[in-house]
Amino acid sequence: MAAASTGRERYRWLLLLVAAVMLVVWLVTGGGQGEPEPAGDARSTPSSTPSSTSSPTDDVAGTDAASGLPVVRLAELPPEAARTVELIDAGGPFPEPEHDGGTFGNREELLPDRPMGYYREYTVPTPGLDHRGARRIVAGGPDELYWTADHYSSFARIRR
Repeated sequence: MAAASTGRERYRWLLLLVAAVMLVVWLVTGGGQGEPEPAGDARSTPSSTPSSTSSPTDDVAGTDAASGLPVVRLAELPPEAARTVELIDAGGPFPEPEHDGGTFGNREELLPDRPMGYYREYTVPTPGLDHRGARRIVAGGPDELYWTADHYSSFARIRR
């Protein structure tokens, strides 16, 4: 009987240990309070949080119905993003011609699944950086624009 009691006791301690580890992981990853602040140059830019303004394809939480992504108004993004959208609409010229307009492969699988070549990526310059930085706009079909301030770790659907 003593051996069975010790086995149950070990099992109880194991469950407590697993629960404690899960609690620590939950707390370290933000405790359900949303995404952590992006690192690097993206920290000084507006986040890709849902907009309070919605369109007919958005639900009340500011989520794009077609993609499931948060919605951000173009006017809420840095002015460089609006300039990049103007260049996309005009067909260029782009600040990074060797990169801008290139195929975005959606390897992160955060955007809606489309055939290869459907999405194109464009650099959104970050003032003060001497490299491309992390900010991009990815374009799909007509008026289908996505913003990332953290080099494809997260996206928001852009509404004009």
